[in-house]
Amino acid sequence: MTPAIKLLRAAEWAQFQADGTFAGSADDRRDGYIHLSTPEQVPGTVAKYFAGEADAVALTLDSDTLGDDLRWEASRGGQMFPHLYRPLRLDEVIDVRRL
Repeated sequence: MTPAIKLLRAAEWAQFQADGTFAGSADDRRDGYIHLSTPEQVPGTVAKYFAGEADAVALTLDSDTLGDDLRWEASRGGQMFPHLYRPLRLDEVIDVRRL
């Protein structure tokens, strides 16, 4: 299993649970894909986008099951980040942890 992590604010996570799908945050929708991170990239993503977020969560996904809509693309500092080009389904979340 290759894990991918989606970081969400508490309100986004609550809405995701209610809807059963997540089409992305405002930044995701602007960019046209859902931004994900590898476990090693999470600290940098937290520091850049989630500093001071007391109720944020990290959703673990098995990137091997996300299909062809998951693409690895260069981003911050040339690192390869996972990007999902479709809505995420609740049944694809395999673990949830508070940041």
